[in-house]
Amino acid sequence: MDLLMIVLLMAMTSVVVVLVIGLGGFAKGGAFNAKYGNKMMQLRLLFQFIAVLLIVLYVYLSGGIF
Repeated sequence: MDLLMIVLLMAMTSVVVVLVIGLGGFAKGGAFNAKYGNKMMQLRLLFQFIAVLLIVLYVYLSGGIF
């Protein structure tokens, strides 16, 4: 496996981890959700953006669609 694929997998894993933490906090409610709920979803969006950019870069460099 090349380095870009490893970084891509780490980025996608980060999205899932932040999503699960955010959803868990939302389901539980309370102080954690009030303090970090919005920040967790903003962080998820940032990680998703990075993951999509890495996917596009990987496809481009591997001679895929483009």
